[in-house]
Amino acid sequence: MAAERGARRLLSTSSFWLYCLLLLGRRTPGAAAARSGSAPQSPGASIRTFTPFYFLVEPVDTLSVRGSSVILNCSAYSEPSPKIEWKKDGTFLNLASDDRRQLLPDGSLFISNVVHSKHNKPDEGYYQCVATVESLGTIVSRTAKLTVAGLPRFTSQPEPSSVYAGNSAILNCEVNADLVPFVRWEQNRHPLLLDDRVIKLPSGMLVISNATEGDGGLYRCIVESGGPPKYSDEVELKVLPDTEVTSDLVFLKQPSPLVRVIGQDVVLPCVASGLPTPTIKWMKNEEALDTESSERLVLLAGSSLEISDVTEDDAGTYFCIADNGNETIEAQAELTVQAQPEFLKQPTNIYAHESMDIVFECEVTGKPTPTVKWVKNGDMVIPSDYFKIVKEHNLQVLGLVKSDEGFYQCIAENDVGNAQAGAQLIILEHDVAIPTLPPTSLTSATTDHLAPATTGPLPSAPRDVVASLVSTRFIKLTWRTPASDPHGDNLTYSVFYTKEGIARERVENTSRPGEMQVTIQNLMPATVYVFRVMAQNKHGSGESSAPLRVETQPEVQLPGPAPNIRAYATSPTSITVTWETPVSGNGEIQNYKLYYMEKGTDKEQDVDVSSHSFTINGLKKYTEYSFRVVAYNKHGPGVSTQDVAVRTLSDVPSAAPQNLSLEVRNSKSIMIHWQPPAPATQNGQITGYKIRYRKASRKSDVTETLVSGTQLSQLIEGLDRGTEYNFRVAALTINGTGPATDWLSAETFESDLDETRVPEVPSSLHVRPLVTSIVVSWTPPENQNIVVRGYAIGYGIGSPHAQTIKVDYKQRYYTIENLDPSSHYVITLKAFNNVGEGIPLYESAVTRPHTVPDPTPMMPPVGVQASILSHDTIRITWADNSLPKHQKITDSRYYTVRWKTNIPANTKYKNANATTLSYLVTGLKPNTLYEFSVMVTKGRRSSTWSMTAHGTTFELVPTSPPKDVTVVSKEGKPKTIIVNWQPPSEANGKITGYIIYYSTDVNAEIHDWVIEPVVGNRLTHQIQELTLDTPYYFKIQARNSKGMGPMSEAVQFRTPKGSNSPHGSPTSPLDSNMLLVIIVSVGVITIVVVVIIAVFCTRRTTSHQKKKRAACKSVNGSHKYKGNSKDVKPPDLWIHHERLELKPIDKSPDPNPIMTDTPIPRNSQDITPVDNSMDSNIHQRRNSYRGHESEDSMSTLAGRRGMRPKMMMPFDSQPPQPVISAHPIHSLDHPHHHFHSSSLASPARSHLYHPGSPWPIGTSMSLSDRANSTESVRNTPSTDTMPASSSQTCCTDHQDPEGATSSSYLASSQEEDSGQSLPTAHVRPSHPLKSFAVPAVPPPGPPTYDPALPSTPLLSQQALNHHIHSVKTASIGTLGRSRPPMPVVVPSAPEVQETTRMLEDSESSYEPDELTKEMAHLEGLMKDLNAITTA
Repeated sequence: MAAERGARRLLSTSSFWLYCLLLLGRRTPGAAAARSGSAPQSPGASIRTFTPFYFLVEPVDTLSVRGSSVILNCSAYSEPSPKIEWKKDGTFLNLASDDRRQLLPDGSLFISNVVHSKHNKPDEGYYQCVATVESLGTIVSRTAKLTVAGLPRFTSQPEPSSVYAGNSAILNCEVNADLVPFVRWEQNRHPLLLDDRVIKLPSGMLVISNATEGDGGLYRCIVESGGPPKYSDEVELKVLPDTEVTSDLVFLKQPSPLVRVIGQDVVLPCVASGLPTPTIKWMKNEEALDTESSERLVLLAGSSLEISDVTEDDAGTYFCIADNGNETIEAQAELTVQAQPEFLKQPTNIYAHESMDIVFECEVTGKPTPTVKWVKNGDMVIPSDYFKIVKEHNLQVLGLVKSDEGFYQCIAENDVGNAQAGAQLIILEHDVAIPTLPPTSLTSATTDHLAPATTGPLPSAPRDVVASLVSTRFIKLTWRTPASDPHGDNLTYSVFYTKEGIARERVENTSRPGEMQVTIQNLMPATVYVFRVMAQNKHGSGESSAPLRVETQPEVQLPGPAPNIRAYATSPTSITVTWETPVSGNGEIQNYKLYYMEKGTDKEQDVDVSSHSFTINGLKKYTEYSFRVVAYNKHGPGVSTQDVAVRTLSDVPSAAPQNLSLEVRNSKSIMIHWQPPAPATQNGQITGYKIRYRKASRKSDVTETLVSGTQLSQLIEGLDRGTEYNFRVAALTINGTGPATDWLSAETFESDLDETRVPEVPSSLHVRPLVTSIVVSWTPPENQNIVVRGYAIGYGIGSPHAQTIKVDYKQRYYTIENLDPSSHYVITLKAFNNVGEGIPLYESAVTRPHTVPDPTPMMPPVGVQASILSHDTIRITWADNSLPKHQKITDSRYYTVRWKTNIPANTKYKNANATTLSYLVTGLKPNTLYEFSVMVTKGRRSSTWSMTAHGTTFELVPTSPPKDVTVVSKEGKPKTIIVNWQPPSEANGKITGYIIYYSTDVNAEIHDWVIEPVVGNRLTHQIQELTLDTPYYFKIQARNSKGMGPMSEAVQFRTPKGSNSPHGSPTSPLDSNMLLVIIVSVGVITIVVVVIIAVFCTRRTTSHQKKKRAACKSVNGSHKYKGNSKDVKPPDLWIHHERLELKPIDKSPDPNPIMTDTPIPRNSQDITPVDNSMDSNIHQRRNSYRGHESEDSMSTLAGRRGMRPKMMMPFDSQPPQPVISAHPIHSLDHPHHHFHSSSLASPARSHLYHPGSPWPIGTSMSLSDRANSTESVRNTPSTDTMPASSSQTCCTDHQDPEGATSSSYLASSQEEDSGQSLPTAHVRPSHPLKSFAVPAVPPPGPPTYDPALPSTPLLSQQALNHHIHSVKTASIGTLGRSRPPMPVVVPSAPEVQETTRMLEDSESSYEPDELTKEMAHLEGLMKDLNAITTA
């Protein structure tokens, strides 16, 4: 090695010596392929040389213990020196900030104080050394596994035994497989010296052969794995004197199947005991082994066989045969030998030009067959169109580019280990010739024929490049010689081509000088390629031709499926598949590919076949496989056959039954229980089980019992009392009997004990706490006449029910392990039998404190932010101040994210772990506020929770319908129903409204149902004027800002039978007539009394009043009068004055503010905004009839007979204000005035628009809106011009009460002729019979509209005729029923000045002729009354 290092120092001084040394180095074991040295340079050319870059030492698999230190060796050679880094489990380690891991000067990794616990194993894993040289490349070492031995735990402990002198004895001590090297034995508390007679097997078992009296004593095994030693039970071995009495020949220890790697040592244990003392010999595959003359085969103590330096030839079946002259017994075991990956051919260094194709060759062997992957500069090579794995292990790179330069490594890996070999790729400039190297590295298509370049003219571009033949997978190109060299006999050509849109170019060279055509093979069908041709002469490469774009033909004429495919099993591990030639396809079949796959898996394997049959070996026994065949011709793969399935043949089971257990029933019977062998080891259908049992004292007398394959238990009866028996079970198939279980012992009872009741409480319980364990000991119940089959030990912190362990009835102590230090544990002990568990015995203990101080806590994460992504997803991000500035995590820390919502208040936190600085929380509820916090954990150190971040998920459409939908009829109004409901349970946001659908046909399309919108979060709604005695179906749909939710189930409701009176109570027609007669009679009597009083008052009129009247007559030339605004006496015949009064619309008569009215859209062609100039002295006026008419303020779907509902009418074009509503009662003087009308209650924000209206009908007040509006009404008289028919200059005509007072519903002839009446209203005067206030006339021009204030849409103000025609209007709430609009009659009003003078005269009186006219009018009213009552 010193000479080799000295030689390396000379590398920098002489390239010649470098080349020679590298050639020698290739023969040195362990040197990588990169040592192949520099290629000789061509004369006159500057060629870069290959750089030696390889590993001197690579890490190996290592076993360590907790708390110790470990070194993983690694050293690499290169000039300049490489930079060494380490990866663990594929991730780079940040050694700069790691306080336990550090990089040694030679590149090795040193780990101090190895950490390992049940839940935290940061050091265990796969390590890889990475060496990098800047501007050169990167190579990676083989991976090495670091295993940390776990806590010592005995799977079996030594048991007291006795041995006859001269015989053999064994003492068990089985621990974790990785702790076997740390096991040692003590005899009488002194270390036991091992020799040829006393040995320790690899399992930890102690074998003593040819026992002597000195071998007797107390034995125990110890596990020392860095921490405190772990001791097994201490047992006594008795050595009995040799007697003449013979004993059965038995195996104390049999060999078991083993798997070893080439070069390892193996021990096949075989220990037999009996009198006379037996002799043991070994056989392999029916041939006797000569252990005396072989150096590799040695018989150890007890005749166990040791094979040193195992080779593949050592694999096979070994038989151990014991013979003592009286009997012979044998045991067998299979030895499987595996081999680590080994390179038969390593990749070699390659020179190449851009656009060339190269192949790195790599042949490996090993057992199991290794898998191969390629790495370029430390990164995995992913197979693609330009990086392909060919011939199983070789790497082909097509169309080289400059970035492909670097170091390529072939990494072979199997279950045993892994290995790597590498080579360097150098891409030269096109004017530099490739040095002569072994031709295996370049494909035939890209072999370069360049000679060293000389100075001279270069050729121009080839001419007329065309694709003379285009197929599916090849294209033939032809061209003419360049213009610079018309003959071109000495020119060679290179064709560069690539897929369109791909930068990586490939090259194909002509085969001889002067050839002007080339065929490009292995193209893809229906793909566009771009070609260019370049000519070369002795001076170098010339100009390139223009790119030529050619598309290959689509794939045609592929082979069809191979017919008659059949598969049949030829053995338990092989299947033969046969097929015939496909009947369809173009051209000759080149080969077949046979695919096969184990049923139930998704990993398909394939094999190339040139004939029509193939036998696949190495399959699993009694396992079903599927097969298919694909034929290949010159165009590629054809159509696959259908899958055929077949199962391999069965064989004897390869494993014993599982979980064998014995249950002593009484003094003469024992119950045996077992489970079938593992499915993968049954190798066929289990047809039965063979049970063998014997007395422990007479091992030669064996009894056999066969049971069926479905039986998993058997009661063995007729046994002796108080006798120990051994049992074993083997499984059977039709092929034979498989291996049996180990012998299991049980002892029958001395007498039949009572098992009709549970055992009594154990007589004592003692505990002894340690740091992480508690030793529990006890004594059995005092009543020994009750069967005890075992003891149940329960334990836990604060409660004994956390964990339960059951032990055998013979056991008297148990150690509870893996406990927390300084913790209070409660322990319970119960005896049990088949009846149940007995009374428990309780004890408590506090484990001892841990001597290691608790680690200091870590800093909590900072900057926690919650980014809402959707209705159920929030991304949590944070920063960790304990990380470097770039926030790169290189250690084993992890983060815990927790979150919760405060609705409901007792919601528990949810947690999730993350290894990055962000986490995506999913599955959240929509429109819900969550709080998040984060903590970091590294090893045993954890931080506190960070500050919380909050985030509210986005809203989502309601995902559940409104619930508890009920429909009830409104009391006293059978045509009105009330719909009630509750919000949806999953609203997923703020509910902004509901839509009620109802229909009489539950099966109708949803667009045919009637729609009732409800605004806001109201939970009840009225629907009016439904058809009586009719079933309706109702559905409700909730709405939020994201859209509509699902509809509720249809709720059926049948409207009741009956009819409605004008006031909402059902009455008969006779009652209606009687009521009408009573009202009219009272009215007539009142009129008569008023007339008499008026006549009496007229006679007492003063002369002053007569003068005033005469003066008025002289001025106007007619009988007119002036009135005082303070005391005016209108005609006494105005019998319906009290019903016309101020009705502010901002008060809702309904006591329920949540309830809304059914929206009733109406035509609104002439809507005049409310006048805001009314006198302020009537702000506090209230409607005395409000309570009486509250029922009528609701919207209805049909008019009520004989009832005029209240009207709400805007006054003029001023900005909207509270509206004055006029409430006329029935007019009794003309029968044709009685017509059906509809209420004008405002709709509940119906978003409708009438084409004849200048404003959208959607801004009207609901009752709840009106309830909060101002009750003031203002009216400032306007001096605008009035119609001539409705105004006079002085005072009102006393003889025309209808026109003079504007109190009747009849219009004058002038009003009938006018195209449109004026809207009007009146204020209730202080005197019961005072006249109306003067209405304002709307100014000409279009009215203004303020959309910010609600307005009430009115019906069209049409001229009133004596014959009222009903008009049908459509509504979304009427089910197509007709709805007559309300005709609005606007009486003529006196002029402002005239009315003012009339009101100022408080002492007006009537002349006798006026009274005569009044009496005549009264007589006409009486006639009308008689006509009504008679009818």
